[in-house]
Amino acid sequence: MLNKKRKKVTRMKGSHTHSRGFKKKARGSGHRGGVGMSGTGKRADHKKTLVTKKYGHKYFGKDKRLGKRTQVNSISLKTILEKLNKFAKENKGVYEINLKKHKIIGDSEVNVKLKIDAKAASKGAKEAVKKAGGEIIIAPGKKKVEVKINKEE
Repeated sequence: MLNKKRKKVTRMKGSHTHSRGFKKKARGSGHRGGVGMSGTGKRADHKKTLVTKKYGHKYFGKDKRLGKRTQVNSISLKTILEKLNKFAKENKGVYEINLKKHKIIGDSEVNVKLKIDAKAASKGAKEAVKKAGGEIIIAPGKKKVEVKINKEE
């Protein structure tokens, strides 16, 4: 047989404060910290479970990252040469390869003329392809801006 659990409020009747300390403390919504998300500051302890359920733990603390980091897929020259038939189309002795979402890395010895469209390329990769008579065409994107400061003495 189930017993009905008695509510705490009924036990607190006649106790003036209902275990909240001074009478005035529990009068308004200020004691609760407000309605909704109010009172959920970074250093607030109450309503923390409400926040973590809704937003996760990223709601609290400092986020020092200023921008999103983009992850660049990289591919080595060695891999390109090994799988040349898979990647490239031959056009008059020059192998044309479209790797616009990749960064070309490595400085392997290239013995074939390559024309590669890429997102980026390392210095070694550029030099190796150039030595063989090919080229790496880098897709236009966001350019880094250098700030020069002139000091007048």
